[in-house]
Amino acid sequence: MSNPLPPPPPPSLPSTSHHHHHQPPYITTPTTSTNREYRKGNWTIQETLTLITAKRIDDERRARPSTSPPSKPGELRWKWIENYCWDHGCFRSQNQCNDKWDNLLRDYKKVRQYQSSSSSQQSPSYWSMDRHQRKLHNLPTTMSPEVFEALNDVLQRKYTTHQQQPPSVSQSPEQLAGKTDRQAPEIEAPVTISEETDSSETESSENLDSETKRKKVRKIGSSIMRSASVLARTLKSCEENKEKRHQQVMELEHRRLRIEETQNEVNHKGMTDLVAATTNLSGAIQSLIANHCDKS
Repeated sequence: MSNPLPPPPPPSLPSTSHHHHHQPPYITTPTTSTNREYRKGNWTIQETLTLITAKRIDDERRARPSTSPPSKPGELRWKWIENYCWDHGCFRSQNQCNDKWDNLLRDYKKVRQYQSSSSSQQSPSYWSMDRHQRKLHNLPTTMSPEVFEALNDVLQRKYTTHQQQPPSVSQSPEQLAGKTDRQAPEIEAPVTISEETDSSETESSENLDSETKRKKVRKIGSSIMRSASVLARTLKSCEENKEKRHQQVMELEHRRLRIEETQNEVNHKGMTDLVAATTNLSGAIQSLIANHCDKS
């Protein structure tokens, strides 16, 4: 009976894969990222709230005067956020976190601008519309009230830290997720400069995308110009060849006319000579007959 005890370790593998999707406790060494298996697919609300919390804490720790030695010389900002997310059960890579944050900021701005204008235009609130109505208004279809409120809190907090007590770093994503049962928030738009400054990363990435697009457009434009130049030269060559063929045809036609005229002249001269010869022969015959008559 003691022999069957060793086999249980292999079944632990499916249990870790199960926790990989649902429970984070099995992650005990978040700093070792070489063997991480990142989760793919749509983000859950819990993962999104974890990312927002990580971004808020990262902003706060970077805004505070540094009283301790730097963590690592080559540590990247989004790598720190990835490690925080892994500590709290959000198994996403730094690139996934960066892309998701950019998408959140874009969706947040769209919803905030719509909410600001809907009151004056007597339009329905974003939170009272279903997915189809949101799509008709060109709005994000999956923005949840708790995610919107958490984003708004991050943007507001960043520029009111000197007026408010700093939030507790130990606040967990589960506490943020507890806001789900609240009524849809009536959110006031943050200061414009707050939004613009906090979304500088998104704008820089958009500028990079725009620069890449401009380079592609320039390459396409130069290719079009080269193709147009080749086409123009080809058309010009075709026109020149066509003109040459036309001139050759005209020369052949002139030669044919000259040959016909020469033939006509030769025929006319031959007929004239024939008539003259016939006349002379007739006169000779008549003269001969007259001489014969005279002798008889």
